[in-house]
Amino acid sequence: MLKSLEPKVLDIVKDANKSVDTRLGEICELLQSNVDHYDWVGFYFKNGDKEELKLGPYAGAPTDHTIIPFGKGICGQVAVSNENFVVPDVAAQDNYIACSITVKAEIVVPLFVNGENVGQIDIDSNTPDPFTAEDERFLEFINAEVAKIL
Repeated sequence: MLKSLEPKVLDIVKDANKSVDTRLGEICELLQSNVDHYDWVGFYFKNGDKEELKLGPYAGAPTDHTIIPFGKGICGQVAVSNENFVVPDVAAQDNYIACSITVKAEIVVPLFVNGENVGQIDIDSNTPDPFTAEDERFLEFINAEVAKIL
């Protein structure tokens, strides 16, 4: 299922007539509307020289979490660890920032440009423990393609 979305992601990324933010938003919309367990999809990016992340394009319910300090929550931890973070049950995580009471699981995959962690893709799911290695590989693919246009 996820593999079938890869050509569509490539088409979005390659459309140089649109701004980077527009393309990122289209990727978020594509994922949220085509993957049942992707209820909120967004990109966070390092906020200049600050030790924090700033919300970029996203699809899903509005969030109050537009700035996340490094180390705080799942996204903030990924900004420090530079590693994928899959959370099968957010209620079991001490350092979790709740975006919505309906969220049961989260996956965050860092986005690297020239070896530097510049941001991440963040997915919230209202389904308990839905994420697999296939989700991780798919999101790594998306970030590798997005890195080419940043």
